[in-house]
Amino acid sequence: MSLSIQYLSFFVIQTDGEEAGASKQLKHFQTLDGEAYYDSELKSFLDSEFMRILKRKVERNPGSVNAPTKIGRFEVEPGHELTANPNFNLLQRLRTADNREQFLGFADEIVRVYMDTSAVRGGALIAATATMKTHFDEPFVFLMKCDFEPKIARISDERSLISHVEMAISARNIKSIQYPHMPEEGMIEPWELKIHQASHARYFEDFLKYVSYDKPLPELMNEQILGMVHQHMEEKWQDTPQDNELRQEDEQKLEFWAASDKRDIQGRWTHETVTEAAAQLIEHKPDLGFGFKLDGVAVKGLLADYGTKIHFTKHNGKYVVMLEGDSFQFDRGMSPVELLHPDPLETVLDRIGQSSADDDAPWD
Repeated sequence: MSLSIQYLSFFVIQTDGEEAGASKQLKHFQTLDGEAYYDSELKSFLDSEFMRILKRKVERNPGSVNAPTKIGRFEVEPGHELTANPNFNLLQRLRTADNREQFLGFADEIVRVYMDTSAVRGGALIAATATMKTHFDEPFVFLMKCDFEPKIARISDERSLISHVEMAISARNIKSIQYPHMPEEGMIEPWELKIHQASHARYFEDFLKYVSYDKPLPELMNEQILGMVHQHMEEKWQDTPQDNELRQEDEQKLEFWAASDKRDIQGRWTHETVTEAAAQLIEHKPDLGFGFKLDGVAVKGLLADYGTKIHFTKHNGKYVVMLEGDSFQFDRGMSPVELLHPDPLETVLDRIGQSSADDDAPWD
């Protein structure tokens, strides 16, 4: 992939402090066309960053609500077009600017909207449009925010050694917006954009008030599982509507289970029911993770491993987890376990539970 810059505007935001209500000042430094950008110092600073933004991987349902990179979708009322979304209109005007002066006017409008958000900090804000030479005639919009770097110094001369550099910025932690989103090379999605903000502060979510984001994967999975639980609950009690008190007690237990951070095995569903429910989740995300602890021993795998490589059972009053596979791989640091010649399963099952039985036996 290679990009050709059309226009780029460079702004600097200065604030009197980080607290809410701090005064903010905006200064426009320069707006460049493609030819001027090619001859500028910004080219070496930003060229690799443009490609990094385009190639940065993003999941539609991220693994955490704090995922730094997200896909946003413009919100509109049912039956309305994209032009009903104010955030889309801001970006689209910038994207379709015909000349440098028009681009600066639209970039200035965007930056001033950004200045009204609560998460504003001092730094450089760069607005640019660029076309991908090999795929698209229509440009991409890039908005990039570089925070000021504190306590930056540079080598000066042999007498003063160092001098302080004011308003230093770095490409190390650039926050960015890319519009439109490119799900894969050669394909664009005009309803979506990609944001990257490696910070707990919602730099761009606050700015883009009319953009929504898909739920993180854990929340999505929890909702699906709870939907299955309520469906099974309805089926369980539909033939005995008179047992309303028992049903309420059952529902309260499940609510307490769902709200708990540390959950024990519930003993409610058969292996077949669990397998069917897992299959629905795996269809949505084949590599969905699955982990648990049995006492202090942690096991991590995939939900698809349940029933094929990971098996649960009870024996001699103890929970038993059986892991099935063709080969072992041990971590660094040798242990005598690696020298084991495994006993037959029947021998191991006879051994399971004997330690607790021996502890309970009366002393001689």
